Amino acid sequence: MPNAQSNDGAAGRMSGDFRTMIADGEELLKAAATASGEGFAAARSKFEDRLKSAKATLAAATQPVLDRSREAADATDDYVRGNPWTAVGIALAAGALLGFLAAKR
Repeated sequence: MPNAQSNDGAAGRMSGDFRTMIADGEELLKAAATASGEGFAAARSKFEDRLKSAKATLAAATQPVLDRSREAADATDDYVRGNPWTAVGIALAAGALLGFLAAKR
């Protein structure tokens, strides 16, 4: 599955970006504690770059999930419009099953 592999790669990159961002955040805190102007500015700039990178990776990783969700919703809508009574029957059966399970408790 190419999509699963690309999602795994994106998740790995995102995890790495977050680890790096945490390390950079710790550096930023250390630089703030010593309050050296140049060191603080450099650490802050590095942290901002890592944060932008993490945001971009997160956006790239979530886009395929949103696309698949949209496709599933469209397919469900098409099925329900094409088979309304079947959809009503399935909903009725699911509701009866949930009601039965809830009544047993």
